[in-house]
Amino acid sequence: MAKPSSGKQTKVSRWKNISDTNLLLTITIVVFFVMYIGAMVFLGEGFLKPQTFFNILNANAALIITSCGLSLVMITGGIDISVGGVVALVSMCCAVYLDYHDGNVAVAALIALAIGLAFGLVQGFLVAYLDIQPFIVTLAGMFFARGMTTIVHTNPFNVANEEFVAVKMTRINVPGMGSVNKLGKYVNAYVEIGVIVAILVVIALFLILRWTKFGRGFYAVGGNRQSALMLGINVKRQRFLAQLLCGLLAGIAGFVYFLHVGSGSASHASGMEMNAIASSIIGGTLLTGGVGNIIGTFFGVLSLSTIQNIVSSVGLDQAWWTGITIAAMLCLFLVIQSVVMARKNRLS
Repeated sequence: MAKPSSGKQTKVSRWKNISDTNLLLTITIVVFFVMYIGAMVFLGEGFLKPQTFFNILNANAALIITSCGLSLVMITGGIDISVGGVVALVSMCCAVYLDYHDGNVAVAALIALAIGLAFGLVQGFLVAYLDIQPFIVTLAGMFFARGMTTIVHTNPFNVANEEFVAVKMTRINVPGMGSVNKLGKYVNAYVEIGVIVAILVVIALFLILRWTKFGRGFYAVGGNRQSALMLGINVKRQRFLAQLLCGLLAGIAGFVYFLHVGSGSASHASGMEMNAIASSIIGGTLLTGGVGNIIGTFFGVLSLSTIQNIVSSVGLDQAWWTGITIAAMLCLFLVIQSVVMARKNRLS
């Protein structure tokens, strides 16, 4: 009778040794591959082409960067709903600078970083040092950014700056992943510059959160602020830096978004903040803080985009079907998170 008991204890011990972050990450990755492979099997040719996957990356590079910033803030127990407005403002400012002031791309990129940094500094100070609710602060930031976007320029327009157009049209070929088109011509698979930037951001944040004391401080603050204080962590500084980095990443995302769309418009990035929050949750980041993984956020964005493509491929092109499927997917992952957390609590 002792052996079965020992085996059972071993299984329980192994389960307890799996962290919440890794367990939720595993579930997210499995769900994404099940969805994508299912789409390849049942929806056929479109999903079988590697370029379809790369197009998902091309279209969502800015969302990946924004979601990484949101995940960082959510890990500390905060939120930032201004990121969509910041992306729109960055796009419009860069567009006006390049088209109306004969600017250059390098300075436009610096403008994008400055705007993101400014939002991060102000909002981080209000949240961390004045202890104002992050939702209220970033709601004000969202309204301010959207309003400023319209003040900078009212009407949407495409950028004709030659240097910018050349950078925008730059494609990075992916060796061996091309396909033959209907005319029998081989076409190389490619990604845009923004995808490279997004992947570098994901790798950098993953390494910071996983392997540095600074990164682990975000988890400590989100898990229990009092315990973090007792460990000698400067909680206010960590919360400030989380908001600061989120704003900076929103600025980078704004420039990447601008490179993809090539235009300025007050309606750009509408709803991006909600998609970023949804992607973070799908990726295993808890709204309560303390749990999250940047790799999971990356797959959360891919899962969100894949389900949108699947809905479109089956002929449900109306906007409400996309909203319904995203809501259902979000609810599913919230339930999964609740079950995982409840099971871990019972085993602890």
